[in-house]
Amino acid sequence: MEFDLSSQPEIVQRVAEYALIGWDLAKSWALSPAAWSQFALLVLAYLLAIVVARRLRGLLTRVIAPAEDADTIIAQARRTILLGLPLLLPLLAYLFTAIGESVVRSVFDSGAVIAFGKRLFMFLAVRTLVREIITDPFLKLLGRYVLIPVAALYAVGLLDPLVVKLNEMTVSLGNISFSVMSLVRGVIAGGVLFWLGGWSNRQTAQFIENQKDMRPSLRQLMAKVIEFTIFGVAFLLLLNIMGINLSALAVIGGAIGVGLGFGLQKIASNFISGVILLIEGQATVGDFVELDGGEAGQIVKMTARAAILETFDGRWIVVPNEDFITTRVVNYSDSGSANRYEAPFSVSYDTDINKVPPIIEAAVATHPDVLDAPYPPDCELRGFGDSGIDFAVEFWVNGLDDGPNKYTSDVLFLIWNALKENGIEIPYPHRVVEFKGDMPQVQE
Repeated sequence: MEFDLSSQPEIVQRVAEYALIGWDLAKSWALSPAAWSQFALLVLAYLLAIVVARRLRGLLTRVIAPAEDADTIIAQARRTILLGLPLLLPLLAYLFTAIGESVVRSVFDSGAVIAFGKRLFMFLAVRTLVREIITDPFLKLLGRYVLIPVAALYAVGLLDPLVVKLNEMTVSLGNISFSVMSLVRGVIAGGVLFWLGGWSNRQTAQFIENQKDMRPSLRQLMAKVIEFTIFGVAFLLLLNIMGINLSALAVIGGAIGVGLGFGLQKIASNFISGVILLIEGQATVGDFVELDGGEAGQIVKMTARAAILETFDGRWIVVPNEDFITTRVVNYSDSGSANRYEAPFSVSYDTDINKVPPIIEAAVATHPDVLDAPYPPDCELRGFGDSGIDFAVEFWVNGLDDGPNKYTSDVLFLIWNALKENGIEIPYPHRVVEFKGDMPQVQE
């Protein structure tokens, strides 16, 4: 019985056409001795692959597996190789089938069945790769929705006709014209390239961060330069893969230049200021800075446009890089230098003030974070106040007197205890009340 499909949509007619071709092919294979012999070779190749894969898996595991506590680059590479052992079975089946295909074609001058089996084993290898070996979420998603469907189309022989059809369809964007196949290839290649770029950037950044002999600002600059280089090369490779003529981007480049000259000049200024900061090392991650406007905090991150300060109360302040160049900035952590603080206190006028400095200096020096260099604790007489004699002790520490460190508070505790132990009085405020005229009478 024949069906008239002329009134059906084109896609239905095309599917029916492929179905009839497949049906005729299946009948020819079922009635052909050569086809049955090829089926037998496929089964033999698969059984042989099972036997060889089992033996090779045990041998390779014993030879390649590193020690459990090994953490070198070679050990990590050997563990990565071991992750690919599930591919042994489909790849060996593909190899043995390819050998059998050459034999069958020389005997029967036909190898369609065994060629289909070879493509099927390749599909199984791709499926195993995506399901059992790839662990990265993005690559697994790409493999599940791109790589496996492509391998399935290749297995049934529909990949080449689909590629030809996609190459015939074109898309135009102004002066740039490219085929749909180029667009599909660009999406796939772009995802892979930028994933590789992100992975290589992370590995490079980790390697640079481990170079403790380099200045932190120089490490950040190198990391940023490598990051821009990696993604710039990935972008150019992507354009080349898509078949886009780079000269056609001259108009876009001119528009970007005009935009930088007008609307994006602040962004360009902040970007250049960030590069200058990284080169000169005036401020880097970990430094505690105070800006001209009064904002103060520790630099926790530096981006291409701004630096992020974290205050001691947990707030984040985004400061444009340009502010570090054009305004006054106090850096309390530059070159890891120590900082000087002072703790004021007063003693009674009845005190022998000549005894106070050595007592206080010895007490403050017992603090584990107070330094002897560049100067040891120094107790100075500051003046004669209304209620007592004013002193202040100066001391140096490596760090900031706030946040996790409370140096001044600790020093004041030491001062209090030292004065109490030596019988030195800390005075109360004294006030004199003067009455003019008669004294007020107290009524009984």
